[in-house]
Amino acid sequence: MSRANRRYLRTTILGVIAMGALLWAAMDLFEIPDETLLEFFIASLIVALGVIVLAAAAAGIWVLLRRLFRRGGK
Repeated sequence: MSRANRRYLRTTILGVIAMGALLWAAMDLFEIPDETLLEFFIASLIVALGVIVLAAAAAGIWVLLRRLFRRGGK
């Protein structure tokens, strides 16, 4: 494994551990119920998927328009 790959893997693992610590702190120290965190997680997933779908649609329209204008100019 190269040095860059080890750094990437280390950063990913540390990020996941930090996220776990953040969730634990939110649940334990601030007494946020599990259900509320689950609702926020699901809402975040829905929003992220919506952004991905909108970006894909915009890219598809962009490619379609470029192809249409290239054919029309020839």
